[in-house]
Amino acid sequence: MNRPSKARIRQSFERAAPTYDSAADMQRRICHQLAEQLPPGPVGRLLDAGCGTGYALPELRQRFPQAHVVALDLSPAMLRHVVTPCCRMAGDLEHLPLADACLDLFWSSLAVQWCDLAAVLREARRLLRPAGHLALASLGPDTFHELRRAFAGVDEYRHTLAFHTADEIGQMAVAAGLSAVSVQRTTQMAHYADFKSLLRAVKAVGANQVGDGRRTGLMSRASFLRAEAAYEAQLTADGLPLTYDVITLHAQK
Repeated sequence: MNRPSKARIRQSFERAAPTYDSAADMQRRICHQLAEQLPPGPVGRLLDAGCGTGYALPELRQRFPQAHVVALDLSPAMLRHVVTPCCRMAGDLEHLPLADACLDLFWSSLAVQWCDLAAVLREARRLLRPAGHLALASLGPDTFHELRRAFAGVDEYRHTLAFHTADEIGQMAVAAGLSAVSVQRTTQMAHYADFKSLLRAVKAVGANQVGDGRRTGLMSRASFLRAEAAYEAQLTADGLPLTYDVITLHAQK
């Protein structure tokens, strides 16, 4: 599956770090959804893989007050915004700089859609202790479908990432050697007053990198107005809709 290069992803989130928290309402909502699904029980060491600015960390600390917490992200700029006491580490989710069987909880919320998911799941299994738990939230193929529809009649460039289906995610978890695999899919909706504010919000959380097939030059004003008109045709009473097709995965080693 096509992904932007790691350098482009890092650069995008380095730029987004100062604005991320102000625009990450949906990311926070999904983080809470994933946390509510966590099983009870003691956790000695946990990893927040792709922690961003560290929004999940206070809730994870509250749930597991005795845990040693490791916060890891590809972007050093994101890590500089983490304020919760923890071990901060810059790294790649596909090649994690941690020892085998060192974690009781592998947590990742809205990070793995930027990665080779099969590689991340193999790393999660390697790091988990026996009976350790994986809790992961990603995005499915209906995510941002309104944006794709708006640009469909304007150009042939890619405007969103390609996303794995829930079935594919479950199959990859099994293939990685994880057990007790449980996959759930829900829809979360964001709404915006106008097309420009929607695009600004997407850019502010670093979600504007799509890999090969993207537009590399500036969009003409005529093309932008056509896309804007097509998106405005999808207006609801709550505003312009933007779908997040949320897939959560829970599994054990």
